[in-house]
Amino acid sequence: MRTPRKGFTLIELLIVVVIIGILAAIAIPKFANTKSKAYITAMKSDLRNMVTAEEAFFSDSSAYSTSITAINFKQSTGVNAPTIAVGSGYWSATVTHSQLAGHTCAIAVNTTNPLVSTAGEGEPVCN
Repeated sequence: MRTPRKGFTLIELLIVVVIIGILAAIAIPKFANTKSKAYITAMKSDLRNMVTAEEAFFSDSSAYSTSITAINFKQSTGVNAPTIAVGSGYWSATVTHSQLAGHTCAIAVNTTNPLVSTAGEGEPVCN
């Protein structure tokens, strides 16, 4: 008597591989979008932290500073050093991320935001 063979046929294995491929094709773009959202969130978080640092510096010296070392500010990993513009009683800053080309975030206090003029006071916005 013959013993029955156990296992999968080639057609069954190919169907499983095709299904896994379709699921991967759907999931991979969603993960790529999540990564860029995380980079933008890091830039916005740094800008909010910079508001705290600038205002603490202002309360001590009655002036704003363009130096991140003077205000005791350290940016997150991957976020480039901010560009700070200071005036009499106002300041604004812009930042970029090393892994995210073409995106800039900005914030402004007592002046209009350099990226979006309709942004609220101290509201970080990105383009």
